[in-house]
Amino acid sequence: MKLLSIQVGLPRTIGAADAADPMDREWTSGFIKEPILGSVEVTPTGLVGDGQSDLKNHGGPDKAINAYPAEYFSIWRDELGLEFSAGAFGENFTTEGALGSDVCIGDIYQVGGIVVQITQPRQPCWKLARRWRIKDLAARVEQTGRTGWYFRVLQIGAVEAPAELTLVERPHPQWTVEEANQIMHHRKTDWAAAAALAACPALSASWRTSLALRAELKTVAATSARLQGNG
Repeated sequence: MKLLSIQVGLPRTIGAADAADPMDREWTSGFIKEPILGSVEVTPTGLVGDGQSDLKNHGGPDKAINAYPAEYFSIWRDELGLEFSAGAFGENFTTEGALGSDVCIGDIYQVGGIVVQITQPRQPCWKLARRWRIKDLAARVEQTGRTGWYFRVLQIGAVEAPAELTLVERPHPQWTVEEANQIMHHRKTDWAAAAALAACPALSASWRTSLALRAELKTVAATSARLQGNG
């Protein structure tokens, strides 16, 4: 797998509170990120110069770096008629050479001077839809499984693109990102699968909690607020 591009961006407020079109109303997000040249320092909670506005649902050690495969851009272009490039999905790392079916929860990679580990699929929110003015885009990303994934940082340091992401260890080959997406978003009432995935120690804490509760209570949490928001 290759690291093609690195993007960072700090939260900014966009739009107008009194806009008639909901897509034009005021919103604050760190979603809009720009490619950087040269190396960037990586901390346990992400890249220097990067940030999130909703720290309850984004960021933190389990979601330090958001990665998205460049291979998906052409598929979205064909489906939506829009041109997408590095950073289009708010990702920090734009990658090439691996999809969700090729990588696993717990995979450990060396890239530049850092070591990272896959923690969970990315769960898109309504801000992705707002960015591209397509109301159901977050839901479509989730349903297609073209989500990308998050890394936690195991070794801090500096990284620069382009670079090779070298697989160091794959402790949980049964839990591909694709399979994790299937269990979370499609096989929602497969209680046994939810419990099994929740037991994966490399999975993010938030997903472990959500899936364990699902299996215990045999109920599925609503996702409309995340996917639709106030837009």
